Amino acid sequence: MTEIHPSSAAGPPAEASEAERRLRAEFPVVVEWPVAWAEMDYFRHVNHARYFTYFESARIQYLDRIGFRELTEARQTGPILASTQARYRRPVTYPDTVVVGARATEVGEDRFTHEYRLVSRAMGDVAAEGTALLVSYDYASGRKTPLPDEVRAAIQALERGIGTASRG
Repeated sequence: MTEIHPSSAAGPPAEASEAERRLRAEFPVVVEWPVAWAEMDYFRHVNHARYFTYFESARIQYLDRIGFRELTEARQTGPILASTQARYRRPVTYPDTVVVGARATEVGEDRFTHEYRLVSRAMGDVAAEGTALLVSYDYASGRKTPLPDEVRAAIQALERGIGTASRG
């Protein structure tokens, strides 16, 4: 398994592309992931399914930052992935490091939508974009439930802090 490298509070490296600088300015959670040779497929680019793993890593960091994973353990109420999609813009190849941002774009009564952007450091450009719909779920009863107020407040606070809060 590839290790996730949360970005530092210091921001992008000095040689960061404009695409990476924009991503870091627009997304409150950013993770970096070195591309492994084993992630490539027969066609000599990163397999399409791996992008969902990259998005998932950013999503888990986001859920940790808003305290939703802790709430799952305490109350058995947490997020469940209802749907996800990706749009591939450029093929990523080894060696590279991808920088993935996650942000909430819509918050509803019992759900919120995530947007992802993946930038290739080698290309200095956006390689993929995606979305996910996360539903608040009561794992004890097996049903959706209203989004907890503290989660809603944490999402709003994290999204308001774009450009000022530490990333990671």
